[in-house]
Amino acid sequence: VTNDDEVPFFVSGVTFYSVDANGLLTLQQQVPTGGSGNGGGYFSANRVTVLDTGNTACVYASEAYKGDIVGIVVSTLQVGGSAFGSSTDTGLSNGIGLAVNPQYLYASFTDSSTIGTFQLLPGCSLTFLNDVTVSGLHRGIVAGMAIHGNIMIVTYDDGSIESFEISNGTPVSNGDKQDTTAYLNSAGATYPNSIDVTQDGHYAIFGDTSTSTVVEVSDISSGKLTTTVMYTLGPAINSSNIMLSPDETLLYITNTQGDSVTAAYFNASTGKLTAGCTSGPLKNYVLSWSYLASLGLENTTGTGGVLYVAEFGSASGIAMIGVSSSGGQCTLTELENSPVADPNSAALLSIASYSPRSF
Repeated sequence: VTNDDEVPFFVSGVTFYSVDANGLLTLQQQVPTGGSGNGGGYFSANRVTVLDTGNTACVYASEAYKGDIVGIVVSTLQVGGSAFGSSTDTGLSNGIGLAVNPQYLYASFTDSSTIGTFQLLPGCSLTFLNDVTVSGLHRGIVAGMAIHGNIMIVTYDDGSIESFEISNGTPVSNGDKQDTTAYLNSAGATYPNSIDVTQDGHYAIFGDTSTSTVVEVSDISSGKLTTTVMYTLGPAINSSNIMLSPDETLLYITNTQGDSVTAAYFNASTGKLTAGCTSGPLKNYVLSWSYLASLGLENTTGTGGVLYVAEFGSASGIAMIGVSSSGGQCTLTELENSPVADPNSAALLSIASYSPRSF
């Protein structure tokens, strides 16, 4: 599924694709969401997220221009409801990021630097509860956000990170705000952007905006962030979007301001990363699209099957990349029928998979 993020005065929506036995995508239909997006913004603001609890199957999407969050019922492909944050919550310039668990949806409003908490209701509707204002060590605004169990982790656009306790719904700071190692080592030239968390909640992983492929790892087993360990995993430009494979053996890294995707080997026991492989140049770079963005997976087991990558451009689409990993060697190869077009978007940054990975 995509958040098409169309700008005014076009009506945006969520486009659904089916996945065939070979992992190839086929466009099914767009569900209009009634508002408009902003056509860009932070790579790390996940504008679409999926909830699948067995009894509930919903897709939630943000509309930055309108300012609301929309819930779509997967079984009917109908809008179940929408909700706004407070009157001062806005993500008009850089988008509204989303994260969800079975009780709450969290929205990072990137302009107001607020995190809104929404109660989930039946039928994929939701209601706003409250918001909290957050800021980085250097007064930066919220960029990326991820939740796992009772912890929320955020990145700021000033190179700092912070975690929050969310056991009672509303985020409460854990008092661990800090600059990352890569940010300090680079004098601000590298900074954390997107976030993933291991299945056991032991490690938080940060994909950095950088002139090479830089990823950082923090041990959060204490319930708080610790000093990040920095890994340089190749020369490909930028690493602003990341996703662990379901079996946690590979970390997929979008080289967002380049034309490739990288996979690094990850040790879930130690939190260590080692260099893996990088794809060749993906098709139609510059001709159709200018940035690569968020990631999705074909399967919820193993290495995830086919890897899907959002392509931002005047002819937005989704790249489909075959993954092979064996004996410490891996390859990433764009499929023959890739990319599949998203004719409903000229600014695709956020995609997600249904069913989602289990963590």
